[in-house]
Amino acid sequence: MKAIICRELGGPDALALGDLPVPKPGPGEVRIAVHAAGVNFADTLMIQGKYQVKPALPFAPGMEAAGVVSELGPGTKRLKVGDRVMALVGHGAFAEEAVLPEDLAIPMPEGMSMEAAAGFAVTYGTSHIALAHRGQLKAGETLLVHGAAGGVGLTAVEIGKKMGARVIATAGGKDKVDIALRHGADIGIDYSVEDFKERVKAATGGRGADVIYDPVGGDVFDASLRSIAWGGRILVIGFAAGRIPQIPANILLMKNIAAVGVHWAAYRLNDLATLRASFEQLFRWQREGAFKPHVSKVYALAETPEALKAIAARKTTGKVVIGLR
Repeated sequence: MKAIICRELGGPDALALGDLPVPKPGPGEVRIAVHAAGVNFADTLMIQGKYQVKPALPFAPGMEAAGVVSELGPGTKRLKVGDRVMALVGHGAFAEEAVLPEDLAIPMPEGMSMEAAAGFAVTYGTSHIALAHRGQLKAGETLLVHGAAGGVGLTAVEIGKKMGARVIATAGGKDKVDIALRHGADIGIDYSVEDFKERVKAATGGRGADVIYDPVGGDVFDASLRSIAWGGRILVIGFAAGRIPQIPANILLMKNIAAVGVHWAAYRLNDLATLRASFEQLFRWQREGAFKPHVSKVYALAETPEALKAIAARKTTGKVVIGLR
């Protein structure tokens, strides 16, 4: 089968299109024919050996896919050949076939395209777990979302609105801000030309945001500590800016705030029940028409390195997808 192969750790240019053996499902596993695969910032870290999960070389990257069940391993119970599923593979999605535990193959909502499904699990899953479970966002609270036109940021805007929050969205550039506004943000801030701290203070009567969703890190995180309300929660999603910030404990103390880590992928191994319940809620909202999954570009499998470069350079909006069939 054709696959994008990481033979040595490095940047996207070290990846190559090649051939790998078709994987065989073991007990409790299924094999899927991959139709589309979602591209995530975490993929750019994994191929450099900088992600929390470090697969043995060589491997095919790609954390999530959408496809059709093509083979069942011994002992599988829920799925059948031909089922359309979202696949939480961890790695291996940038390939024509992938194997994963049956429990991590999630039947797709009726009517959802393969491209939308391929980019749904990680982004919407991350934001729902972050806001509902880790951040305990309540209706009427103010939610500040950074990187609000990106993959996870845009879903945080939509989910925050569905949960009844007032959403302030920040992004770099007017076009990106406009995308966040179209997806439901109440206020948009272009942090390339505006001081978001002052805008947030003005918009909240000086109080600050109750919950801050931060996939950026670096200077944005530092400024967010000055933009949070007393008793607020700042959600550590990732570090797209490159620098991992350090938190002065005295700020946590004086403002009675919580800095909360969100590692969504860890729920696959540590709390599958919460993950399933999260998807059940997300799919209910999807059926109600609450979400408008935004796939900004579909790349061919051979173009995967270019897709990863675009993600790393923060030149994309919404979700970027690899199309295989």
